[in-house]
Amino acid sequence: MQYTFQNETNAATLSADCVVVGIFQDSALSAAAALLDEASQGELSTLLALGDFNGKKNETYLHYPRSGVNAKRLLLVGLGKREQLTSATLASAAGKAAEQLKTTQMQTIAFFLSEESQIDARPASIRQCVQAISAACYTFDGFKSAPATETTTSDKHWIIADSGSADFSVAVTQGVAIANGITLCRDLGNTPPNVCTPAYLADTAEDLAAADKVTLKVLEESEMEALGMGAFISVSKGSTLPGKMIVLHYNGAGNDDAPIALVGKGITFDTGGISLKPGAKMDEMKYDMCGAASVLGSLRAAIDMDLKLNLVVVVAAAENMPAGNASKPGDIVTTMSGKTVEILNTDAEGRLVLCDALSYVEQFKPAAVVDVATLTGACIVALGSHICGLMSNDDDFAAEVLAAGRKADDEAWQLPLGEQYQKQLESNFADMANIGTPGAGTITAGCFLARFTENMTWAHLDIAGTAWKGGAAKGATGRPVPLLTQLLINRAASA
Repeated sequence: MQYTFQNETNAATLSADCVVVGIFQDSALSAAAALLDEASQGELSTLLALGDFNGKKNETYLHYPRSGVNAKRLLLVGLGKREQLTSATLASAAGKAAEQLKTTQMQTIAFFLSEESQIDARPASIRQCVQAISAACYTFDGFKSAPATETTTSDKHWIIADSGSADFSVAVTQGVAIANGITLCRDLGNTPPNVCTPAYLADTAEDLAAADKVTLKVLEESEMEALGMGAFISVSKGSTLPGKMIVLHYNGAGNDDAPIALVGKGITFDTGGISLKPGAKMDEMKYDMCGAASVLGSLRAAIDMDLKLNLVVVVAAAENMPAGNASKPGDIVTTMSGKTVEILNTDAEGRLVLCDALSYVEQFKPAAVVDVATLTGACIVALGSHICGLMSNDDDFAAEVLAAGRKADDEAWQLPLGEQYQKQLESNFADMANIGTPGAGTITAGCFLARFTENMTWAHLDIAGTAWKGGAAKGATGRPVPLLTQLLINRAASA
């Protein structure tokens, strides 16, 4: 697929297979729709007066103009009430349009949707529209013996059009980069766990390291043992597939600039270990590496955008299996930091691999670190599947992450990290337990990780509710790649 930005463009004179314009509720015309209506001597007004289409959100109507318009087709997309218009509304409309057009023979399709956003919000709106088009065209059928009916999405040229003179081509480039990062994240999440193993994630990292400015180091279990990563090893040792600590450096700024660090939980399959999970929906535990997939996807986007900042990406990759040598409830392990942990539940394994990864990343003296993990079912209870959980030891950094999420329409919600919750992790026999006493499960998991980030500016994103969808729509979502990449874009812009 090809994406371009085209400014100073008149929707009526543009030659395209299809022009996509917005219609507000109660048939109010967007700017581009008004130009088309004028050029066609009121065709759209006459059509809307019939009442078959009234601009409700994501409602569509394909129209074949009779005169005055160069485009072969017009796709009208409902935007809802004008006073409630947001970038998310425009992106949703773009996705709906792309979904309808992706299997057609149309090749050149121009979108006059993002120009309805305010000028200062236009870049974010454009990025979201491009991501929505890409998401609508996404398929994952490589493991089917006969892939689904062939589509023509690869032949299409999607034009993000704007009647104004401002050049937002960079926003399109960024949108494509983020969409590519989301696609990588989704592909990794959807790949079956007999294929997407710790070694597979390392191979993916090696592919990323082929780019300029990127270097890779993969720590094997023997090296992790030498570094004292007893928490990580306590998880990986139950699998016949060795765990790996994957460390990527992206050097897009000066050598003296402190990097941003992204740390991803990469449990490529989670049985729960000896604390075995129920069988129902256990297949979805292949998505327990979506934190890792999201930080790799964000790195892919940073590379494609050529962001001017330094970035460290660490993936803690392992399987959690119930073998004869697997960790048992009651075991005590020593972390890389020297702190000891009593393992009360082997299904709380994500924090065990992450705590050693966070201790490891401290050596790079990051300006800030974000860890991303499908960590707790309690987060789904608290926030559902719409918003990520956020915890941080720095309120200013938390605000920065939250703002990036709002701008990217990939929101998070901050939860507290008070000392009263830390007390729930007390152990009679070790420095801490790996689960807290009942209640506030998402927060106590964050409190556990906070004990390994005391010397860093740190935020934790719990994506258990947002990383994938179940049921008929089962599949990875690619979140929180939009949030993370917006955070990186903002940091690079402020450098």
